[in-house]
Amino acid sequence: MITVFGSINMDLIATTERLPQPGETVAGTSFATAAGGKGANQALAARRADSQVRMAGAVGQDNFAVPALALLDDAKVDLSAVARAGEPTGTALILVGGTGENMIAVVPGANGTVSEAQARAAVDAMRAGDILMLQLEIPAAAVEAALEAARAKGLRTMINTAPLTDDAARLARLADIVVANETEFELLAGTAIPDATARRAALEKLHAETGQIFVVTLGGDGVVAIRDGEIVSAQGLKIEPVDTVGAGDTFCGYLAASLDQGLDFTQALRRAAVAGSLACLTRGAQPSVPLAESVDARV
Repeated sequence: MITVFGSINMDLIATTERLPQPGETVAGTSFATAAGGKGANQALAARRADSQVRMAGAVGQDNFAVPALALLDDAKVDLSAVARAGEPTGTALILVGGTGENMIAVVPGANGTVSEAQARAAVDAMRAGDILMLQLEIPAAAVEAALEAARAKGLRTMINTAPLTDDAARLARLADIVVANETEFELLAGTAIPDATARRAALEKLHAETGQIFVVTLGGDGVVAIRDGEIVSAQGLKIEPVDTVGAGDTFCGYLAASLDQGLDFTQALRRAAVAGSLACLTRGAQPSVPLAESVDARV
């Protein structure tokens, strides 16, 4: 089973022909709302990948609370560890340009109330063999408490170092598996990484220092990782993206689920990369998460 300890949001999504420059106003072409939050997105992805999933986090007592949880509820994610906070449900304001690239501003709301006590309670409910999955849209103290409690209990942990925060590098050191995009990985490595050769060297150096599994997502170029001293890579699908907003979270959820289901690490990377590609073909973070049968037919 996978426990996801993280954020739950409502996404407010506007599409434009192109993304605006600073200080510029551009005309939008459409608007939609969709359930989101990196924690909730990854929980839904892991569930749609056919793992059992528990979501731990917080929503408000406002009109966004129910729709923010609707797709998780429909997918039969265990929501018993989701608290109702006095703050509004978290929101993300998303602009999607004509090429599928996006800009996002996140207002934490109830996510900012998630506590260290809630972290320890979430881990206490886990069993041997479970996976704890985290991101960085809830307070750093809560993430740290969850990672420390999981380590003390001997549980596997996976952290996605997004969004990039001042605490990302420190918290990443506490997890067994670290998933980062290229920009985030440069922060972890502490140096600019101009090409694949430099990336490989940085992966080998960090892995030698910590023994952790590092996974670096490369967008259309797939994914590269290091595990047990070996560099491995996988490719997604060649696609024309419609909206990339859900790709990273879909990748993370499918990777955790694939490992939870006992897949070989390289197979798990490939399955997650294919899922991330398919997520780019539909708008919205959670609506875009593909079902396992669609992914497995393309692996």
